[in-house]
Formats: sequence, structure tokens, C-alpha cells
Amino acid sequence: MAGAETGGVPFVFMGGTFDPIHNGHLRTALEIQQWLEIPEVCLIPSKVPVHRDEPGCTSEQRLAMVELAVADEPSLTADAREIRSDKPSYSLLTLESLRQELGPQRPLCMVMGADAYMTLSRWYQWERFIDLCHILVVTRPGYELDLDPEMKRFTDRHAAGSKQELLSLPAGKVLIHELTPLGISATQVRQLAAQGQSPRYLIPDSVWDYIQTNRLYGFNRL
Repeated sequence: MAGAETGGVPFVFMGGTFDPIHNGHLRTALEIQQWLEIPEVCLIPSKVPVHRDEPGCTSEQRLAMVELAVADEPSLTADAREIRSDKPSYSLLTLESLRQELGPQRPLCMVMGADAYMTLSRWYQWERFIDLCHILVVTRPGYELDLDPEMKRFTDRHAAGSKQELLSLPAGKVLIHELTPLGISATQVRQLAAQGQSPRYLIPDSVWDYIQTNRLYGFNRL
């Protein structure tokens, strides 16, 4: 597929637990959308994360917060396919679902953080990802990826020379992109909520309102 001729607007997405979604997620997605000069980036929350602890609220609540967060930003969208699925939240299954919808020629790009990419060789059937999509790895400026030999060979073999390759081929490339992230973590937001303190300006106001209304993450003060 990687050598096929492209067709259609690239579909670029970020997966994640989004527990909860915060401004760091949103800013990263928006900067990628602007850098690639594409109409939108899609956020796909996972149902039951396979590689990490259970989230602090239900999958439906996390989906609702993602939908609230992107409601006023036309360059960002939410996709509920993993939440609605009765299958495990394996990235491979999501990629297969997206590829079936998009067809074989439309560019498909999965955005990953550097920390996640360094563990990719432990993911379910990860070698098949590159046949279905491109992988865009977001790193901090000056950050050195500490890749094991297998991942180093994989990255070198599929390295893209420019973003144009991600936009002109359906799949098959890995591109490392430096981006200065906001220093925000979902753990920080959850801890503030549990302490009855405000995480405002770390998350959209609509998400903070939702957390308070639904008493999420141990928040118990109105």
C-alpha cells in the first residue's frame, strides 16, 4: 500500500485515554493540523486502555469531555468508534476500521507521543501498523528518542524525508516532528480536582464544568 498513489484529503488522528482531555492535547492537535495544512485532526478516545491503568471515569464520560473540548474548534473533531466498539481498544483494530472506511489510497496518519512510540514494539501486532498508516511521532525540541535496536531499524527503514511524504502516500512512513508541548498532564488535572481545587486554564472551561457537575475524579465541592 505504501507505494500506491494517494487519493483524498489525509485523515490524521490522535488516540489516547484523555482522562481528562486537557489543553496540552488540544494544542498539540491544533498545531499538527496547522503544520500539515489539513482541514482537521481527529481525537479518538480509547474505551479500555490496553497498556495502562483503568481510567478515573467511564469511557462515555471521557468521550463526552472530548466532544465538549472540540465543540467550538472546527479544526478538531471527535470520533467515538473505540468507545462504541465491543472489541478491545487495540490500535490495530482502530486502524483497520479507519482504513476500511477511507479506502486503500487515502493517506492515514496516526499521531503518537515519543514515550508511546518507544514502547510500540510491545503493542498488539504493531508491525502491521505501517501497512495501514503513517506514524507521526511528536517530540520535544532537542529530545533524543531512546529506541531499542528493533525500533531503531524500523524507524530508519520507514523514515520519511518530509511531511509531503505523509500527504502524498497512503501509508508506510514514520516522521519525527519536534513540537513544544504545554506542560500539562491529566494526572495534574485529576489531582487538583481530587483536592477540590480548580484546574481552570489547564482544561477547557466546558470540560471543567462537566467534571464539577458529575463529581469526577473525587471532586466534591461546588
